[in-house]
Amino acid sequence: MRYNLLGKSNISISELTLGCMSLGSDYQHANKIIDAAVENGINHLDTADLYDFGINEQIVGKSIKHQRDQVVITSKVGNHFQESSKDWFWDPSKEYIHHAVRDSLKRLQIDYLDVCMLHGGTIDDPIDETIEAFEELKTAGLIRTYGISSIRPNVIREYANRSSIDVLMTQYSLLDRRPEEEILPLALENNISVVCRGPLAKGMISNKMKDVIDKKGENGYLNYSYTELKNLNDRLHEIRSDYSIQELAMHYVGDHPAITSTVFGASSLDQLEENIHEYNKTDRIDDTIYHRLQEITKAQTYEKHR
Repeated sequence: MRYNLLGKSNISISELTLGCMSLGSDYQHANKIIDAAVENGINHLDTADLYDFGINEQIVGKSIKHQRDQVVITSKVGNHFQESSKDWFWDPSKEYIHHAVRDSLKRLQIDYLDVCMLHGGTIDDPIDETIEAFEELKTAGLIRTYGISSIRPNVIREYANRSSIDVLMTQYSLLDRRPEEEILPLALENNISVVCRGPLAKGMISNKMKDVIDKKGENGYLNYSYTELKNLNDRLHEIRSDYSIQELAMHYVGDHPAITSTVFGASSLDQLEENIHEYNKTDRIDDTIYHRLQEITKAQTYEKHR
C-alpha cells in the first residue's frame, strides 16, 4: 500500500480509503471490517455526521479506540440534523460548523479530526463564513485540516481561490468522467488532493458488471442508456487484456495524477478483501489500455450541479 500527502498538510493517507457509510449498524460486524482494512494497510477512514444520524461515527470511534494513532479520520459537516426526527437541512453557518465538529468528536470519542469536510455546498452559501469556521477549528486544534465534498465546479473553484483547503472529495469513475475537464486540473494547479468516491459506479463497472447492469441498469446510469452499458461491458471484455474489469475501474481513477486516494465502501469482509486484492494486482495499468478506456467511454462535462 502506498501513502500520499494530503495537499500542503503533513497528513499521509493510503491510496485506498475505506468509506464507512456501508458498514451498517452492527458494531461487531463493522469492527471486523475496519480491523481488516487497517491490517491491510488502509489508514484512511471516511465517515460523516449524517451517516445513520451519528451512529456511524459512534461505531467508527469505538472501532478505532485502540488504534487511534494508526488511522486518519475524515468526517463531514453541514447537514443540520435531528437524531430524534431523522430529518435535516443544509446549514453551512459558522455557528453550526463549530457545533457539529464538537458533536462529531464526542461521538467518535477523539480529541481532534484529522480531516473535516463540508458535506456539500452551493454557490449561494456564506462561503467566507464557512471558511472562517474551519480556520478557527484548525487553530483550536480540533481539526488538522479541512476540505470539501462536492461535485460542483463553481463551488470548488471558490474554495480553491478563497481558502487553504487541502482536500476535495468528488465522484469519479469510468462512467462519470466529468471531473477530468474542470475539477482535476483545478486541484492539481492548487495543490489540492482529490479523494474520489464511486469508482465502481454502484457496481456498474465491476467484475459483476453484467449482472449489476441487468439488475439495476434498466434506466441507464448518468448519460449512458441500458443498451450503451451493455455494449460497454462487451467492449471492456474485448480490451481488458490480463486485467479484471474491477482492476481497470479502480486504476482508471486511481492512476490519475490528481487522485490521492480512492474511496470504496464495504458491507462485508469479502467485499473489502476483493477490492483490496483487485487494486493491489498491479501498480498501474498500461498507458495503451488507459487510452483505450477513454476511447470507449464518454468524456463528460458538468451541465447541471454547477
